[in-house]
Amino acid sequence: MESGDDRGLRSRCQAIPKIPTFPDLDNSLDEECNQEQHQQGNGGNHVSSNGKIEVEHVISKKLQLKRKAEYLKSDLMHQFDSQVNDFMDSLIEESASLESAPVSAVFSPPLSDKERSKLGSFRPPHGQGKLFVSRRSLLDELFEVNHIRTIYHMFIALLILFILSTLVVDVIDEGRLVLHFDLLVYAFGQFPLVVCTWICMFLSVLLVPYTLFHLWSQTQSGACSHPRLCSLLFGSAFLLYQALGVGFLPTYVVVSNSFPPASCFIIILEQVRLMMKAHSFVRENVPRVLTWAKEKTSPCPVVPQVSQYIYFLFAPTLIYRDKYPRNPVIRWGYVATKLLQVLGCLFYAYYVFVRLCIPQFRSISLQLFDLRAMVLCIFNSILPGVLILFLGFFAFLHCWLNAFAEMLRFADRMFYKDWWNSTSFANYYRTWNVVVHDWLYYYVYRDLLLMSQRRFRPVAMLFVFTVSAVVHEYILAICFGFFYPVLFCLFMCFGMMFNFILHDQRKGPIWNIIMWTSLFLGQGVIICLYSQEWYAQCYCPLKEPSFLELLKPRSWSCQRGLMADSDRL
Repeated sequence: MESGDDRGLRSRCQAIPKIPTFPDLDNSLDEECNQEQHQQGNGGNHVSSNGKIEVEHVISKKLQLKRKAEYLKSDLMHQFDSQVNDFMDSLIEESASLESAPVSAVFSPPLSDKERSKLGSFRPPHGQGKLFVSRRSLLDELFEVNHIRTIYHMFIALLILFILSTLVVDVIDEGRLVLHFDLLVYAFGQFPLVVCTWICMFLSVLLVPYTLFHLWSQTQSGACSHPRLCSLLFGSAFLLYQALGVGFLPTYVVVSNSFPPASCFIIILEQVRLMMKAHSFVRENVPRVLTWAKEKTSPCPVVPQVSQYIYFLFAPTLIYRDKYPRNPVIRWGYVATKLLQVLGCLFYAYYVFVRLCIPQFRSISLQLFDLRAMVLCIFNSILPGVLILFLGFFAFLHCWLNAFAEMLRFADRMFYKDWWNSTSFANYYRTWNVVVHDWLYYYVYRDLLLMSQRRFRPVAMLFVFTVSAVVHEYILAICFGFFYPVLFCLFMCFGMMFNFILHDQRKGPIWNIIMWTSLFLGQGVIICLYSQEWYAQCYCPLKEPSFLELLKPRSWSCQRGLMADSDRL
């Protein structure tokens, strides 16, 4: 006689599926089920003479089955997660090829002729180049995950603590709330002159390059009997304008009027941006006119419209195209959110300087080089340096560029990639700032390879590093008012060295840890040395410095203590 519980237990044992991924576990379960069936067939060793089942034995069997099922579930989920991660990694690697190739039919159905022509307008003219596609920024996608959004909330909580600590210290020291933002007022000083300078600079970039290009294109259609000589003249005029009109004049205005740091950054960064955009416009359109001059496929050369050039000057990209993928509508709520986040990052940076940087460097007694003090200064500067790094990335590369992209309905939002997952500095340089990296790759690195017929790749890479390092150091030198090539040395020495040591073949978590450690140390060195030099310039001013004294860092020789007139910072 067989009870209902025994039949249910036997049916569960028989119903266990065969999973080939876990053969050992399957064999153990099958053996147990066979033993149970054998015991039932032999008269039931676990059934008493009066037909009752030993309840304790059945419960123990059920618990064993439950534990093994949980083990099976955990192993199955682990293998599934591993396979999904491998699939996503391969998908990400394949997606890199989509930037220089058309969208494959594997991922989408065949396109109609109208859709193909529309997609073709986003492709680079004349050779392979950057392909613009409609895509969101990575952080916008990640913030939809609650676990990632919690990290964003943690930074907001840290900002609240900075504000509270500042208010509490003001109440203790002053006996009242001191809601002064002297540092922000000083940093953004002479703002009306900044706006006037930017307007003049923008109008000149709007008028001069486009006019020169339009006139030059007319010479290629037969208006000039010597087209090569005309090309030389117009090319020289464009280079002269880039050097003097966009290069020298804004810098002269900034230096002669002694703009404060934040105002300097606005003008100098815009100066560099507009120079890069003007170069891209000419570089992308000149080959089209030269091709037309050879083939004569139309009555006149194709010259971009003024509206296309104006859109490009405002678009968050440094690569010119006649058309870009566009979104159908503008989400003004999204724009307002991003601009408010930029404002929040600005105040965040203010409190980082007020609470973590200024008190530390104000209390330093400037003496000759002291190794112990220097080491302590670097490590104490790591936290504010990392916070400034994160704030700069989030405020500019994510919020500011996304706000302008939304207002212009610019659909390609890949301004950065997952640089935080980099296991090599080569990958970090490619993914940290995609906007600038694309310009350096297509107009410096690749053009050098084309001119050298791809024979000097290391030289082209070295030249790219040199250009990037010189421009970064130029920006800091003009904005801070002194020459202290810390960032240049970090770029050219450690940056080049890590680019070859920590290359793309380095995989695994340990290399990501090494990348983050060196990045943190670099930020500490930058904040420490530049802050020391800033205060040395304040404490030990030179009345009539020579050229060599301007090149020599003041912090190496300044031995004076704090001065009363330096309390403005």
